[in-house]
Amino acid sequence: MNLFTPLTLGELELSNRMVMAPLTRLRSGTAGVPGPLVVEHYRQRASLGLIVSEGTYPSHAGRAFPGQPGLVTPEQLEGWKNVAEAVHAEGGLIVAQVMHAGRVSHEGTNGGREVVAPSAIAIDGETRTYDGKQAFPVPRALATDELPGILAEFIQASRDAIAAGLDGVEIHSANGYLLHEFLSPASNVRDDAYGGSPANRARFVAEVVTAVAEAIGAGRVGLRISPEHNIQDALEPDAADVLATYGALVDAIAPLKLAYLSILHKDPAGELVQELRARFGGPALINSGFGTVTTRDEARGLLTDGLADAVVVGRPAIANPDLVRRWLEDLPLNTPDPLTFYGDGAAGYTDYPALVH
Repeated sequence: MNLFTPLTLGELELSNRMVMAPLTRLRSGTAGVPGPLVVEHYRQRASLGLIVSEGTYPSHAGRAFPGQPGLVTPEQLEGWKNVAEAVHAEGGLIVAQVMHAGRVSHEGTNGGREVVAPSAIAIDGETRTYDGKQAFPVPRALATDELPGILAEFIQASRDAIAAGLDGVEIHSANGYLLHEFLSPASNVRDDAYGGSPANRARFVAEVVTAVAEAIGAGRVGLRISPEHNIQDALEPDAADVLATYGALVDAIAPLKLAYLSILHKDPAGELVQELRARFGGPALINSGFGTVTTRDEARGLLTDGLADAVVVGRPAIANPDLVRRWLEDLPLNTPDPLTFYGDGAAGYTDYPALVH
């Protein structure tokens, strides 16, 4: 098994084991519509075994950032249809990452809508809105009887993604957004069936994943988690609690036979990641986080050491549309420019050159 051998993830047949990470790029304008620039960006990277889109919001209230694309309006869905057609024309696969921001939002970003979360605890810091940088607001804690409505938004967005021609969805339960906020004891201090114990904190994520799998087929659904990542105040400092929480989650979803579990963690070889992988029992996509750029040698090692079924790659995929060829032939890489990761325009998005054959 190596990076360049095929892989089956549920209903998805990958040509190689290099997966493009869900990378926030914010090129979809105020209306959240992926336009021709976004189409071209993903088309260029279709040689990767699987593309995971940047986080897409399933409701207007779930929008995190200016320029973030959505899966809500007809115009947004038409935009994703164009993306899917372009990627498929190049022989690639693409799934939509469905991401509700939860408290990582602001009324100045989501069109004046109320910011909601598991509990009324604000993130300490500021967020970029259409009106400039603003302090994160104190969110309103969701009532128990509101949760089925949030779940329904995930279902509808996932169905719409499939109808638009995307190959599947990845449910985003990582990096401090809504579903991760339920998992973390720092952001979830509820006293109902969705708070308190590790199993209770894992309950809503498991319900969302189960419902989406029933709606579009488990073989087209992946789940993204980031235990112990400690980002955006979704803190998880207690290793025993982390294992209990994520163990409960993985045990609840393992019988579904999802396409994959994607784990972001700084220590892929560690006991936590490998126990969760074993308990999941299906394909595991691994990447080691934001702290270091994934190298060709690290990616190869994760597979040859039997630590992953595929490797999720971020910054190298940003800067190298032909990353598969470059890693296959051990060719030099373009250097990513962090100053152009977010924002408008082609610079740092579609203008990284591919190698001339």
